[in-house]
Amino acid sequence: MRCVVAKKYSRGASKAVKSALHRRKSGTLKSGSGRTVKSRKQAIAIGLSEAREKGAKVPRKRKSAAR
Repeated sequence: MRCVVAKKYSRGASKAVKSALHRRKSGTLKSGSGRTVKSRKQAIAIGLSEAREKGAKVPRKRKSAAR
């Protein structure tokens, strides 16, 4: 018996993240406040956010736990 699992991210989402990582490496990726992004995690988050805006298949953002 074979288990079929749906893909979480679309190809468009992968391209957006890849593009954001390249822009981070070249030093042209900016955050919302206009500062240059240095964090890899932040670059991935920006790429996913851009993919969401374009309508790519990306899971919803996680709700942060109340502290």
